[in-house]
Amino acid sequence: MRMESIRLYDTTLRDGSQSEDITFTVEDKIRIAHKLDELGMHYIEGGWPGSNPRDIEFFERVGRVTFRQAKITAFGSTRYPGKKVEDDPNIQHLLRANTAAVTIFGKTWDLHVREALSTDQDENLRMIADSLSHLKKHCAEVMFDAEHFFDGYKSNPGYAVKVIKEAEAAGADWVVLCDTNGGSLPSEITRIIDAIKGEVRVPLGIHTHNDSELAVANALAAVQAGVRQVQGTVNGIGERCGNANLISIIPNLKLKMDLGCISDEQMKRLKEVSSFVDELANRAHWNHQPYVGQSAFAHKGGVHVSAIQKNRQTYEHIEPEIVGNRRRILVSDLSGKSNIIYKAKEYGIDIDSSDPKIRKILDTLKHSENLGYQYEGAEGSFELLMRDALGEKEVFFEFLGFRVIIEKRQGDSEPISEATVKISVNGVQEVTAAEGSGPVNALDKAIKKALTKFYPELEDVHLFDYKVRILDEKKGTRANTRVLIESGDNQQKWGTVGVSENIIEASWQALTDSIEYKLNAFGKKKDAS
Repeated sequence: MRMESIRLYDTTLRDGSQSEDITFTVEDKIRIAHKLDELGMHYIEGGWPGSNPRDIEFFERVGRVTFRQAKITAFGSTRYPGKKVEDDPNIQHLLRANTAAVTIFGKTWDLHVREALSTDQDENLRMIADSLSHLKKHCAEVMFDAEHFFDGYKSNPGYAVKVIKEAEAAGADWVVLCDTNGGSLPSEITRIIDAIKGEVRVPLGIHTHNDSELAVANALAAVQAGVRQVQGTVNGIGERCGNANLISIIPNLKLKMDLGCISDEQMKRLKEVSSFVDELANRAHWNHQPYVGQSAFAHKGGVHVSAIQKNRQTYEHIEPEIVGNRRRILVSDLSGKSNIIYKAKEYGIDIDSSDPKIRKILDTLKHSENLGYQYEGAEGSFELLMRDALGEKEVFFEFLGFRVIIEKRQGDSEPISEATVKISVNGVQEVTAAEGSGPVNALDKAIKKALTKFYPELEDVHLFDYKVRILDEKKGTRANTRVLIESGDNQQKWGTVGVSENIIEASWQALTDSIEYKLNAFGKKKDAS
């Protein structure tokens, strides 16, 4: 029997934006809010009204926007010590935001009352009561974040409980217990919630931080102990080590604990929303992120791949499509026949499991990786290797040579890079030169310049990423270098690889593989006469 639904409270736009490496524009925040609403969040904390111009503009604009489900929530603190609540600017800004819900935080740790607020415990209680009762007169739903609750309870349990009872009496609709310093263990979370949940009748929430790598575990422990609201951020972004990661919490609640939170259709958007927020935050998406990372359902070992083909449960705890992800079969020197067959099917290549060419592909693969090639991030190069072994790779041009010149002149001017390439297409020889911001950029431009007159579809191909790895550091400047590049067009991206003691040669290999992949996979051979 399915238990009561859990309410999801997202604070990506406020707590998440406090991460030192993240800044959202107002437009970013509006776009993220829409994505969070589509995902099924019940509350979206938009920021702290009045604290900065960006949040002021956000609340002005978001008030004119319609959301399917989510309640936009304004965040702030209790009134200042010794100030009348009616005159407190923070409280006034919260009301002006005119949101469906308001959340304020107050001190529950006697240390903070004494050291941070520089006031006494009774005044702190009055601050909480005055603020909540005044807000409740003007706002339908008011929540109280009991800041540092678990540290406060461990220090002075009687006072911590007195604080949350005061919040309930003042009209709080939710009391949210906060592990603000992120230092508690799941066992402590459970023990303390079990001890206090009978003290108040108002529903409880949980807000955890990740300073001990336990934010998700602590949030789930709190749910098991009886809380019914979970606060967190997309991808766990936030101040210091971050907040509880809702992208992990949501599938754990729904799939592992059988608790309602979002619909099955909304769950399929989990990876999309995770990637979207990282994109707007200008962060690389974490490949190994549970549930939604590119590597979350990636299989490399031949034994694993063989078992996965028989029954996905052998090495997958859920079906990746449930959270909008997909299974990936990697190819490396650990690969077996199962990997090769699976990848062939993925590329639309029909090959029988008994075909001796599989062994040829496998031997070539292992020999290449022994030289330093890596195909886990270069599936474009691997597909070319496979098609070549099967006799299915088309030859679109013949390489005749290239030259790269780097010239540094006097003064502070940047070095000049020029590349010349010589190729032949159907017997027609082409020699082309191009300048670039570096030798690889010049080489890329020269290749494209030489070939686009024969294959105009290459105009859509762009270089997105370029990575260099030194493979044997002890050889110094004579070390083998591996170059991984990511290219793409308007439809998709692909990776290719090159290895050489000469970084330009390695780059050339990866660049020409990228071109050949595009022509083999997406285009038919053109009449270049």
